[in-house]
Amino acid sequence: MKILLTNDDGIQAIGLHAIRRALLEVPGVELAVIAPDSNRSATARSITTRTPLWVEELELDDGTTAHATDGTPVDCVRFAALGLIEFEPELIVSGINHGFNLGDDITYSGTVAAALEGVVLGIPAIAVSQQADRGRVDFREGKGWSAADFEEGARFVARLVEEIEHVPMPRGTLLNVNCPAGDIAGVRSCKLGKRIYRDRLELAEEADGRKRYRIYGDDPGYHDEPGTDFAAIAQGLIAVTPLHFDLTDEAGVEELSGFELDRLLRPAASEV
Repeated sequence: MKILLTNDDGIQAIGLHAIRRALLEVPGVELAVIAPDSNRSATARSITTRTPLWVEELELDDGTTAHATDGTPVDCVRFAALGLIEFEPELIVSGINHGFNLGDDITYSGTVAAALEGVVLGIPAIAVSQQADRGRVDFREGKGWSAADFEEGARFVARLVEEIEHVPMPRGTLLNVNCPAGDIAGVRSCKLGKRIYRDRLELAEEADGRKRYRIYGDDPGYHDEPGTDFAAIAQGLIAVTPLHFDLTDEAGVEELSGFELDRLLRPAASEV
């Protein structure tokens, strides 16, 4: 199994190296690492189109090598697909992210975006996220991360990779994995939940005629609904959510087809 490992927290992130070590222990795995050279959290599916990208090859503490780039997580996957490494990836693993990617958060997540790029390219993918603070169900990174925080999640994903040929994973689908802090009570397949964001506009300072604002709150909630990733995490379970890239509202297409869209090509005055 040829695997590309990437993330959005950067090449030095503890979570990246926790999963890297776990994957290297899986028999038959050939692993390449391409990651941003610094934190690119919440960059979603952004790509770098207006400037060339720097890439540096680094030697890691165990003697293996990795590539660091000033690009985004999606750029990292594109690099692998376009030949930067010696093989074509058969699986993308993105993470382990420092903080959850649950519910609506996935639309902002660079971690999930890298896995989605695998889906776009026809490569199976797994996005992995972890929370360090017990009882907290949000996207914040937590405090005082250590390698031990990622051990159980890394072991689970390594086993998932080992069994990937037997895991029900339709073509065009990625698995979004979120691991709670503390002891793991089990694993659940679940749907995305719904966030409650508590953002507000707050003036931070004024200088030279400009105003500087904070607009993102850091205490989000969620709708308490059975069967969601939020519910699984609240029960101490690893949440595994299959995601795909087709955003089409099929029912909406059907309903819209009954509206005379061609009429909008005519000037409004002609309708009088």
